[in-house]
Amino acid sequence: MCEFFAVSRAAYYAWVKTLDKPDPDQARMEQVQAAYEASHRTYGYRRITLDLQQKQRTCINHKTVLRLMHKLNIRSVARQPKLRKKLKEIGTYHKYPNLLNRDFAATRPNQKWVTDVTYILTQQGWAYLSTIKDLYDGFIVGHAFSQSNSIALVTTTLRQAKSKEKVTDGLILHSD
Repeated sequence: MCEFFAVSRAAYYAWVKTLDKPDPDQARMEQVQAAYEASHRTYGYRRITLDLQQKQRTCINHKTVLRLMHKLNIRSVARQPKLRKKLKEIGTYHKYPNLLNRDFAATRPNQKWVTDVTYILTQQGWAYLSTIKDLYDGFIVGHAFSQSNSIALVTTTLRQAKSKEKVTDGLILHSD
C-alpha cells in the first residue's frame, strides 16, 4: 500500500501514531466557534481575535484564529443592508425652521434651551443621558438617564425641566 501511494513506511507509521492523539487545537476551536456564534456569525477573524483577547483574556494570534476558522469551515456573513423608507413616505416627517440659527448667546434665563442625548458605554451595555441646558448661564435645566434611547427618555427630561423652570413665551428649545 505504501508503494501504491508513494509514501515511505516511516511516514505511514508516524501518521498512524497521530491517530490516537487528540487534536491540540480542540479547546481553541471551541472558543473560536463560541465567539463566532455569539456574534451571530458576523465576526471575521480580526474581530474574533479581539473578542478572545479582550473579553476572554486568551492569548491568541490572529493568524491562528484564521487557521482555525478555515479548519472549522466558518466565515463571517456580511449583514444585509436594512431597507429604510424615507420619512416623508411614511408620513411622520416634520421639518421645523431653525430659529436658533447658531446664535448660542442668550440675554436672559429661559430664553434658549438646547437638548441632546449622550450615549454612554457601561459594563452592562449602552446607557443614554438626555439633558436640557439653558444657554444663558449653562445651567442644566433637566436631565434623565435610561437604558433605552426612546421618546419616553426625552419627554421625561422635558417634564423635569418644565417642573423646575418657568416656561415663558418665546422660549426656543433646540434639538438636533
